[in-house]
Amino acid sequence: MSSTDILKLESQFCFALYSAAHAVMRSYRPLLEPLGLTYPQYLVMLVLWEEGDETVGGLAERMLLDSSTLTPLLKRLELLGLIGRRRNPDNERQLIVSLTDSGRTLREKAEAIPDAILCASGRDLPGLLQLRDELTGIRRSFAATRAEKGGATAPGNIEVP
Repeated sequence: MSSTDILKLESQFCFALYSAAHAVMRSYRPLLEPLGLTYPQYLVMLVLWEEGDETVGGLAERMLLDSSTLTPLLKRLELLGLIGRRRNPDNERQLIVSLTDSGRTLREKAEAIPDAILCASGRDLPGLLQLRDELTGIRRSFAATRAEKGGATAPGNIEVP
């Protein structure tokens, strides 16, 4: 890539990832609407369908979010009657999130979503799983690099490979 092309939008890895993420989110929206869920709420439900009861901290860790970011999502899911929250009797500082009967029932309606997304992706299952694994590896590499440097690189101190 020439030095004149390096700062073009179409040349940026970040833009390809960003625009692909937006396209994926737009594909989920009509699938989640009938369930009454937003995409972030769907992610919470996926964890709870997989794990059962989970602490807010455990959810945050699985979803790579801050606990404070989850609180509004959890309140909305509770208002929808899909989850309940209660204090951990062994540790009052912890909130335990549990599925309600409605939340467990919703899982059956959500089971068609992965196939619809696979179809919309234009890939076969092995290809989509490989892409997922590559993206997970990229995320881990960026997280490791950030951790090694003690956080974000300061402006003006950009390291170019």
